[in-house]
Amino acid sequence: MSRMVQCIKLKKEAEGLDYPPYPGEIGTRIWQSISREAWQQWVDIQTRLVNENRLNLADARARKYLKEQMEQFLFEDRDVEAQGFVPPSA
Repeated sequence: MSRMVQCIKLKKEAEGLDYPPYPGEIGTRIWQSISREAWQQWVDIQTRLVNENRLNLADARARKYLKEQMEQFLFEDRDVEAQGFVPPSA
């Protein structure tokens, strides 16, 4: 049976993640209060941020930037998107 969480991003009860997706305290916080659906939304945005900004994940500054964007998206209800990204038309 799936674990349910009260997702603070989607503002509804939804299926939770199986384990903390990020190390440390923030990973625990995500696991406790972010749904699988909201996490997948973040993963998609993160992929675009890395690609559009040509981020090198070996660079500590790039990882810090992504972590800040992740926290803003998941916990501060901010819209985060890559500069110049145009969603494909349906």
